[in-house]
Amino acid sequence: MKRKILTLLAGGLVLGWAATAAQAAEQLAVAPVQVREVAQTYSADGVVEATRQSTVSAQISGRVKEIYFDVGDNVKKGQIILRIDEREAAQALAGSQAQVVQAQAAMHNAKSNYERARQMFAQKFISQAALDKAEADYKVASAQAAASQAGESQAALAQGYTAVVAPYGGVVAARQVEIGEMVTVGRPLMTGFDPAQMRVIVNVPQDKLKDIGARPDVAIEFPSIKLRVKAASVTVQPVADARTHTTRVRIDLPVRERGVYPGMYVRAHFVVGKSKKMLIPGSAVLRRSEVIAVYVVDDQGKVTLRQIRLGEAVGQNEVEVLAGLNADEQVALDPVKAGMALAQQVKK
Repeated sequence: MKRKILTLLAGGLVLGWAATAAQAAEQLAVAPVQVREVAQTYSADGVVEATRQSTVSAQISGRVKEIYFDVGDNVKKGQIILRIDEREAAQALAGSQAQVVQAQAAMHNAKSNYERARQMFAQKFISQAALDKAEADYKVASAQAAASQAGESQAALAQGYTAVVAPYGGVVAARQVEIGEMVTVGRPLMTGFDPAQMRVIVNVPQDKLKDIGARPDVAIEFPSIKLRVKAASVTVQPVADARTHTTRVRIDLPVRERGVYPGMYVRAHFVVGKSKKMLIPGSAVLRRSEVIAVYVVDDQGKVTLRQIRLGEAVGQNEVEVLAGLNADEQVALDPVKAGMALAQQVKK
């Protein structure tokens, strides 16, 4: 009779513990350990650069009068980014305009003389030589008038260079001058880039070119902002660096990818084949110093902590498991809640 009572009590304790564990397990979000075929990749370091990046330089000499934009500002195409003092250019234009008036007056005078010479030659009052000289003087005056007009156009164009405009819309990356500085022709003024068109440059060893193929499938990982995107297009340049024996690969990014700017470090993952891997969600991994583990939840809701060994990341949310887990086991997606559930089990 006593043995029967003890058996019933023990059975009740077991059922009570199982109910409590099952209730705790119901509160935990879990995911199965999966073994499936995934892409096998070759990874290489790269750097981001702007497809359109340029430095605007001075096309005339003068003193910087006004600066309208600074580093980080957005500029629209055709906007004036700075002005150079236009007084010297205006004086040059005025001088050219005066030369045009003078040359045109000389041309009209030479034309009149030529017309009179033609009439006098027809009446046999002057010789052929005199007529030829009058015609030559008229042609010289016409050429001088045309040259003066060209000089006026050039002076007007130079005056227009005092207002430096943006060749395309973008972001100011660097400013090389200050107000009051004297600049000469060719002096860099501002550097900008178009954030809508970015690309990645990767140097790939020659022995890997055969594996990635002529039209590689590439994913770009941005570790600093935890972003992973597919390449819009890939170009393998048909030339190798004789010093490093690598080939440059240019990878175009999707248009207007947020948070991406020139100079960023990236990793390019080239698909070179397929293989089967054991995968778990990255959020399930618990990292404490040198220990890497997960919380495993069995069918009865019991939680256990198990140390594992990881491989490389797959996609944005999964990691490869090399050892420590079996297929179809369940891992807790929230290690903090799973740790609390394990603590409750230990107390009981």
